[in-house]
Amino acid sequence: MTNSFKDKLGQGGYGGVYKGKLQDGCFVAVKVLKESKGDGEEFINEVASISRTSHVNIVTLKGFCFEGSNRALIYEFLHNGSLEKFIYKGNASNSDHQLGWETLYKIAVGIARGLEYLHRGCNTRILHFDIKPHNILLDENFCPKISDFGLAKICPREKSIISMVGARGTIGYIAPEVFSRSFGGVSHKSDVYSYGMMVLEMVGGRKNIDVSVDCTSEIYFPHWIYKRLELDEELGLQDLLNEADQEGVRKMILVSLWCIQTDPSNRPPMSRVVEMLEGSLDSLQIPPKPFLSSPPRSPLDSSTVMVSLQYDSEHLPSRQPMSLGGNELCEMCN
Repeated sequence: MTNSFKDKLGQGGYGGVYKGKLQDGCFVAVKVLKESKGDGEEFINEVASISRTSHVNIVTLKGFCFEGSNRALIYEFLHNGSLEKFIYKGNASNSDHQLGWETLYKIAVGIARGLEYLHRGCNTRILHFDIKPHNILLDENFCPKISDFGLAKICPREKSIISMVGARGTIGYIAPEVFSRSFGGVSHKSDVYSYGMMVLEMVGGRKNIDVSVDCTSEIYFPHWIYKRLELDEELGLQDLLNEADQEGVRKMILVSLWCIQTDPSNRPPMSRVVEMLEGSLDSLQIPPKPFLSSPPRSPLDSSTVMVSLQYDSEHLPSRQPMSLGGNELCEMCN
């Protein structure tokens, strides 16, 4: 299928992704997982959750390989890869592929629709728990598709709060209640938080925490952009050429700031997020400032700074993204 794993598309903590081709000529992306630890919960999660879905903004699972400890997932192939390649300024890989504001706005709406479907459109509610630019794939028309359901949890639609041991997700996008239940129960609103943080990165063209900036007040982008909105200042974003761009970006910012409210009950459900993005800008109000304090100025690397984020001045435990583990490759994919 992959011509002996000749064409590698990417590498992550879970293993590698390779381009393949089925006998009918259809191209696929083969995600080969490292040797799984424990009972392979993440693999089962991914197959069980994504096989229940059918939506234009959710990646399609074509099949899977389960052969002893060798495991692989076969997805539809998406020509433009992941969103993170296109949004961060200064990233060498996107120097010739900077997306326009109209495209970014459409991507934000598409991801919101995909999450709304996961939360409300399936027979069982699916909580993703790892929404971030790396897990949003783009087709040839830059239509976004949510991928990587390894950390997902399936729960009854009528159940609003779920029980969960420990934290799951990627630092920088994890909702505060996932770190500490003192902020509230874990629910679909945790995905809403991750979505808001991701869209702010799309707007800023940078990680939300950036130790490379000169001014300390600009390290934490959500606070910097909130202050600009409060003072009714120019947003200071590049290439806002026309009124439509400005309106779309302002909606993305306001909606994102609502999504990252510290109290989960203050965040809108994804159905409301879609309405806000597609509705009138005049109907959107500036939300309360999220109670997040930016990290101290230091020469630490970005991952360390993310860990040092404080919620209500209380240091909370953190955890790196969970991933599967194996180096052996299954015969079918080879």
